[in-house]
Amino acid sequence: MTWNEIIKIANHGNLTPDKRVEKTEEEWKAILTPEQFRVARMKGTERAHSGEFCSSHESGKYNCICCNTPLFDSSIKFESGTGWPSFTDPIKPNAVAYIKDVSFGMIRVEALCNTCDAHLGHVFPDGPEPSGLRYCINSVSIKLDK
Repeated sequence: MTWNEIIKIANHGNLTPDKRVEKTEEEWKAILTPEQFRVARMKGTERAHSGEFCSSHESGKYNCICCNTPLFDSSIKFESGTGWPSFTDPIKPNAVAYIKDVSFGMIRVEALCNTCDAHLGHVFPDGPEPSGLRYCINSVSIKLDK
């Protein structure tokens, strides 16, 4: 995935996910902690450097906290210095959805789980090679499957 491809997808529509998971707000609240619900379902952000996976380097796959879809592999996690777990690419091109985000006077690209629309964080074009991407992800939106 390249930055130009992400911008194109954000502007013209996301790739089709392998499956869809849809629940009511009450169903999500029943399975998530209040903080998970605030971030993943209400598009919140956890405080920088506060998340469980900020400096974790355990091997495994990082799955969506809401629907357990594999999103990122630990082998492409890197230290960005931003205070949030950072990855260079999703596991599969259709694992993550992209939405143009113009909140707070900025233009960014929001990263969502493409299976259940959980807010993960944002993607930026300032990551390391080979992708040059930085998926800046809230720890509370993911779980490590070892």
